[in-house]
Amino acid sequence: MAGLVLAAGAGRRLGRPKALLEWHGEPLVRRAVRLLRSGGCDPVHVVVGAGADRLPALPDAVPVVNPHWRDGLGSSLLRGLDSLPASAGAAVVVLVDQPWLTPTAVRRVRAAYAAGAVVAVAAYADQPGHPVLLGRATWPLLPQYATGDRGARDFLRARADLVTQVACDGSPSDLDTPADLVRGRARP
Repeated sequence: MAGLVLAAGAGRRLGRPKALLEWHGEPLVRRAVRLLRSGGCDPVHVVVGAGADRLPALPDAVPVVNPHWRDGLGSSLLRGLDSLPASAGAAVVVLVDQPWLTPTAVRRVRAAYAAGAVVAVAAYADQPGHPVLLGRATWPLLPQYATGDRGARDFLRARADLVTQVACDGSPSDLDTPADLVRGRARP
């Protein structure tokens, strides 16, 4: 089961690439890799773009450069899935800017896949979030949906018949602005 971190964006609203942000003494990109590793994913690929030349070393992950990162999240999702080995039957996808996701959530979506789910989506108070597990059979369907700043969201809505929601603890909140950082660092 592969893990995929989408970390290519420039963080325009934040003023710098989110992958480079320090969060409690650790770059967000390393935290996301650790999350997937702790949740049982191997290999873990990290799609990078903006700030790729300043990225910290990622000894437990494979950096994958998306030369089209300016096109948005959709291109990063497709580039990342394309980079995974043929042996990967599924990928657990997380965004680099969600530091409150837990390894338990990763394990829960993996367990749903092991029980037969084609797509498993973490749900927080019945609201879908990340991590999102995409079985390999769905990957060829994604290019028509993953465009611009849309990753798999439109696909998940259009093909709700394939989606298994998995109740998770934690929070899918993300860090988009300097105010989010201030509020987030004050959270336990």
